[in-house]
Amino acid sequence: MFNKKYTDRLVYWSGFRTSLETSATPVEDTIALFNAAPVELYTTDPYDPSTWPDPWELIHENSFCPFVRILAICYTLQLTARFSNSNFEIHIIKDRSLSTTEYLLYVDDLILGTSQGKCVIKDKLPETAYSEYTHVMPLLH
Repeated sequence: MFNKKYTDRLVYWSGFRTSLETSATPVEDTIALFNAAPVELYTTDPYDPSTWPDPWELIHENSFCPFVRILAICYTLQLTARFSNSNFEIHIIKDRSLSTTEYLLYVDDLILGTSQGKCVIKDKLPETAYSEYTHVMPLLH
């Protein structure tokens, strides 16, 4: 998808979202899609939602830092009927013991990240991890 022209990316992305409606693994499929995106170091300020691209700008810009990958996963799931009533939050997580920062997407009771390509239950976060910043995502239609 990422090496296509903008209009072709939009068509592909629309078809991909349609495929999620019946997929046995929609979350994992979405993570896998955006893990294949070319990675850039920094494209968007994760602490300032006013700088975040909307879904169509994101596909147009085709530029994915680790934060924008999480944003892309969020938008993709939000724009399906299957997840249209789910609650979405983006968290910036700090881990005291590892001195790391990770961007996670909370979807109802699941936590999604791109580093392991799978989801975990909220209770499974390490005790040394804490949410430094949380943004409740507005509903998309």
